[in-house]
Amino acid sequence: MPILAIDTATLVSSVALATVDNLLAEITLQTKKTHSELLMPHIAKLMDMAQVAKADLKGVAVSIGPGSFTGLRIGLSTAKTLAYALQIPVVGVPTLAAMAYGCPVPGVILAPMLDAQKGNVYQALFEWHQGELKEIQPAIVTEVTAALESLSQQERPVVVMGESAVMYRDKIEQIGKNLILAAPHVVIQRASSVAGLGYKLIKQGVRHDVMGLEPLYIRRSEAEVLWECRHGVDK
Repeated sequence: MPILAIDTATLVSSVALATVDNLLAEITLQTKKTHSELLMPHIAKLMDMAQVAKADLKGVAVSIGPGSFTGLRIGLSTAKTLAYALQIPVVGVPTLAAMAYGCPVPGVILAPMLDAQKGNVYQALFEWHQGELKEIQPAIVTEVTAALESLSQQERPVVVMGESAVMYRDKIEQIGKNLILAAPHVVIQRASSVAGLGYKLIKQGVRHDVMGLEPLYIRRSEAEVLWECRHGVDK
């Protein structure tokens, strides 16, 4: 019962095929090429390598954000198109939760961070408790230095992951204390983690409407803000 998982929330393009207890294949690539160039060829290559036919797919799990507005739209539109065409379930998986799901370490706080531009980050906090991933703080937009300083006051070790962890590596190392930069294979998004959490949601009966599923943006796009400023729209 394989499902296809897609993550295009950042510059990382990642697709995976997985069953409930086995990762069949994964392609994860960080490049300057756009997701519109890479995503469908990667899906075709992935399924060919794993010898999985479209008719074999039982669902699609897709990372829904927060993250890059364009990347999220490409990933979500692809997932919804496949789910509609193949008449299989689609489930939207929060990007930050999927990242934490890929690091099942008890006793620490998991702090995935993604770039929200202008020195800000998307951040959420998680922990593993009795084999289950628990959300401590929902996704917010916050200034990166303030976020790291706040994390450094936690009583437990904090594993910082995501593109912003790499971008602000020097800040993390400068603050030190209880902050730990995640290892390279954990620090970026992986579609295998989207698949794992997606499978869990599907087993719990979660299904999202193909037409109604939308990205989890958290904040408005720069284009929306500029349009409102130019047209004098009240907030």
